[in-house]
Amino acid sequence: MKKAFFQSAAACFRPSLLCSAVAATLVTPSAYSQGPGVLEEIVVLATKRQQTLQEVPVAVSVVSALEMEQAQVLDIKDLQSLVPSLRVTQLQTSANTNFVIRGFGNGANNAGIEPSVGVFIDGVFRSRVGSALADLPKLERVEVLRGPQSTLFGKNASAGVINVVTAKPDLDGYSGSISATAGNYSQTIARADVTGPLSDNLAFSLFGSINKRDGYFDNEVNGDDINEVNRWNLRGQLLFAPTDRLEMRVIVDGEKLDEACCGVANLVDGPTGPAVRALGGDLVPNDAFAYRGFYDFSPENDIETFGASLEINYELDWATVTSITADRELSQYQNADIDFTSVRLAQAFISDTQIDTFTQELRLTSNGDGALDWMVGAFYFNEDVSIDGDFRIGDDFRPFFDVLTGGAITAVEGLFGTFDPRVTPGSLLRSGTGYPVEQSTQDDESLSVFAQFDWRFTDDLTLTLGGNYTEVKKKAGVNIVSDELFSAIELPEALAPLRGVQILPPFLNFPNAVESGRTTDDDFTYTLRLAYDINANVSTYAALSTGFKASSWNLSRDSRPFARDIAALQAAGLTVPNLVSGTRFAGPEESTVYELGMKAEFSSFAFNLAIFDQEIDGFQSNVFTGTGFVLANAGTQTVQGFEFDTNWAPTEALRLSFAVTYLDPEYEDFVGGVGPDGPTDLSGTRPAGIHEWSTNTSGTYSFSIGSASGYARVEHIFEDEVQVVENVSAAVASREVSTFNASVGLNWNNGIELNLWGRNLTNDEYLLSAFPAVAQAGSFSGYPNQPRTYGLTLRKSFD
Repeated sequence: MKKAFFQSAAACFRPSLLCSAVAATLVTPSAYSQGPGVLEEIVVLATKRQQTLQEVPVAVSVVSALEMEQAQVLDIKDLQSLVPSLRVTQLQTSANTNFVIRGFGNGANNAGIEPSVGVFIDGVFRSRVGSALADLPKLERVEVLRGPQSTLFGKNASAGVINVVTAKPDLDGYSGSISATAGNYSQTIARADVTGPLSDNLAFSLFGSINKRDGYFDNEVNGDDINEVNRWNLRGQLLFAPTDRLEMRVIVDGEKLDEACCGVANLVDGPTGPAVRALGGDLVPNDAFAYRGFYDFSPENDIETFGASLEINYELDWATVTSITADRELSQYQNADIDFTSVRLAQAFISDTQIDTFTQELRLTSNGDGALDWMVGAFYFNEDVSIDGDFRIGDDFRPFFDVLTGGAITAVEGLFGTFDPRVTPGSLLRSGTGYPVEQSTQDDESLSVFAQFDWRFTDDLTLTLGGNYTEVKKKAGVNIVSDELFSAIELPEALAPLRGVQILPPFLNFPNAVESGRTTDDDFTYTLRLAYDINANVSTYAALSTGFKASSWNLSRDSRPFARDIAALQAAGLTVPNLVSGTRFAGPEESTVYELGMKAEFSSFAFNLAIFDQEIDGFQSNVFTGTGFVLANAGTQTVQGFEFDTNWAPTEALRLSFAVTYLDPEYEDFVGGVGPDGPTDLSGTRPAGIHEWSTNTSGTYSFSIGSASGYARVEHIFEDEVQVVENVSAAVASREVSTFNASVGLNWNNGIELNLWGRNLTNDEYLLSAFPAVAQAGSFSGYPNQPRTYGLTLRKSFD
């Protein structure tokens, strides 16, 4: 496979229409001003010190506040339309969103899993995606670093980092803005910000936003809109600079989302469909993009996140001391009709999650101008996760399975009732039974020490060495109480087909005498990079970097003891009826990336190229099977590929950008995978959801009308066809993306701005994800993408 990859990469350097028209860069068009035919130099903090984008020998994209405003990008999910190699997928709730860089990423759906792509906002690590989904405040820029990041970010990220940098309070004068947006689906957005000095050395800033929109997915039972938007966001800052050497920045923020999300489509109306209709229920059959469904109650998502941070920077004569202290709380409540039909198979599927985090980072960064630049630091992370759940079956659950099995449930009652006094008429699969108590906890304490050194042997040649040692201690436990009797009956072989109906078996709680519920992981990761400036315009680099993510615990009801522990559990008398083996946790991820890069910048043209060979040993695979999650380690997942991106200012008014990403992934070793037919050996197969080819294209044209300046912008995102998830076949769920976004804006000297925008203008339809339908074997469900949206934004800025 590697031979094929390098042949494909080499093909890009042969004369062809594509390769001659497109040069490479890791810089998005947002990084450049609208100057007359000149690409502006951009300063970034990707290496924790100020450097220009072309000087930084790492794979990083930068999106400016200006481009995000023009493209109507309000939150991190929409960044994928501007950043090559970044893909974002929203799943069953507002909070369950997955970030993927270069095909790698996990962390959604299961609260025991930290994301492989780390999100930092003003230097503070957001340990769960739900705490980073609110509408973005006033920004300076967003930096997206590709590949493992360990020697610059204390919290190791095995796949990449999204680094959000917001605007500091202004000590020099007062300024602010207020804006209002009206869009389709009755969308209304109001945003306001103000900043200014309170004294000579103290400044403040305030930001607030409200974002509301009706849903585009209809519940045909009660008339509710699903996939709505209903969120608010408040943020306040103080900047204190009493001397030229000392600066302190306090940030307090709070966000709330209260939304009905997310609508689910019926992809395959399988053998269970007739049983649904026999009970008077309904569903929209075999239509992924009907954007409507029959649910006996609409989903609930209530997310609140609050936090405060203090950043202190003190400049010594020879170095800068930086301290970032943060405390955050995340609360997520969700309830959904998980059978996604109008029959009442489930009456509750509640998950109430509380996540509290405390982080402390200390860094010492050199200030000298000699041949050696260095940085050393330490990072402490403490997190407490607590989940309370409630899953109970509904009035139609028993009749549904009696229809499917030809009355077998009633027959079993008669059979077992003769010798088991617990079994009485109507006692099996009784409404209201299930898992009335589901309690999960996880405590995570991590400590990292890291350092990086840059030696400039000559003005053109720099060697970088970096290292990070991380130790992570986790303590987890799950306590689930089951009062559903049928799943606790040991069925004989003659009734083996009915075992598939026992979807709520008694749960073996842990920790127990055999399973400690504890993991301790440690690892040393490193970066080795050699950068060489060919001339003032062109630079190259070669790098080897590694990353690490600690063990993740399966905090779902599909958490099962390892096969190696079954005998000990039996000997200790701890087993429960119908116990099967599985996984309690997935071991650590360890990533390694070899990368070659080239960057070039000329007055009106810039390009960068990155060719990489990336490998993750022990990739933490998290697959939804219909009632819970199977969490397992893939032996080795690899991807070879290249990123090729260019920006060009052919005239004073026109800016063009094109980026192409090629990925060739493979499970080199994955014996415990889950395929369409259940557990299988996925070794040698292509991981689902990773597109071979993807492109991001945009063009921005600037113009003047009277006293107003304006712009017109068009974006196109393409991803070739791919199987969506491992355990649903490509014939059922595949995805191909071809999406157009556009915006037109006018700006006047008095600070008034108008922006007419549209996203997914051609109503491109594709699936975000798919899964086996809950308690409906042979049926499949999926999440369709957002249809066309558009609106008009009016903004007034003042100084």
